[in-house]
Amino acid sequence: MRIYLDAMGGDNAPQAPVEGALEALKRNAELSIELAGPIATITDAVDSIFAGVDSAVRQRLILTDCPEVITNCEAPVMAVRKKKGSAIVDGMLKLRDHQVDAFVSAGSTGAVLSGGMFRLGRIQGIERPALAPLLPNGKGYFLLIDCGANVDCRPEYLHQFAMMGSAYMEGMRGVKAPRIGLVNNGAEAEKGCALTKEAYELLSADPNLNFVGNVEAREITHDAADVIVCDGFVGNVILKFMEGVSGTLLGIIKKELMGDFKSKIGALLAKPAFRRVKKTMDYSEVGGAPLLGVRGNVIKAHGSSNGHAIACAIKQAEQMISGDVVGKIEKQLVCTQASEAGE
Repeated sequence: MRIYLDAMGGDNAPQAPVEGALEALKRNAELSIELAGPIATITDAVDSIFAGVDSAVRQRLILTDCPEVITNCEAPVMAVRKKKGSAIVDGMLKLRDHQVDAFVSAGSTGAVLSGGMFRLGRIQGIERPALAPLLPNGKGYFLLIDCGANVDCRPEYLHQFAMMGSAYMEGMRGVKAPRIGLVNNGAEAEKGCALTKEAYELLSADPNLNFVGNVEAREITHDAADVIVCDGFVGNVILKFMEGVSGTLLGIIKKELMGDFKSKIGALLAKPAFRRVKKTMDYSEVGGAPLLGVRGNVIKAHGSSNGHAIACAIKQAEQMISGDVVGKIEKQLVCTQASEAGE
């Protein structure tokens, strides 16, 4: 299993990607990582971070010189077209040509999306790829799709998001017949705007989906569905709001527990439980969001990822490979198309 890792992606590059690569290589002896970036920069980071590491581990790290770097300040489409010597373009092309099994980057989201669409290519039958992070719901995780790749959507896009999300949860999480919920401002079928009303009809008519209906915002984190479907604008608002609320709640709890002596004693006793709660809410434990709908395994890690978060993103890429997520999405599309033809 060979994974391509963008060494210059993210706020903490190249240290975080190199640290993440080391953690991933130590964890999985069957893994090799192709680390790409300006060769002098990544060589210095590797020499420092891999110092004293077993040679068998170091041999599974391959360095690739990609002198150009795509930044967040650049127009993504133009950058992907012009900067052919960047890790994002080089990695997508190698994934397309089956030289690597997956691609991981914490770099520009727009560039990863553009690279996935224009260099790697879409799965036949998918009009718009989507970003789909796993988020906690108290009992486990649900998949939010889309979280920002497609701000303006048509009903058929949401239908495709549901198919991809269902295939992902089955292949990655082992969920049989994943429950599909559509974000709306009411549970009734007639509620919502034109987009959600038409999407509701498409989802409820697909016999290959376990559609459970509309899901209101307050029910999203109450295990109402395994896959939550929405357009990218709504999904990004939900994602950012959840990140903000979790940070605020943890801050309030910490402040109150340190408020007096009795609370401090209680906090000391409950420290292991609070540590587990914090870990559950920590995005770095998930690793990143898969880019579903492209012809390959692509993980977009959080821009502020540390080394552990990058290692978790690599692990998610490994699971996408072993779970044959792309193959399951293609199969889901075939089943849906066959059902529509039968009608």
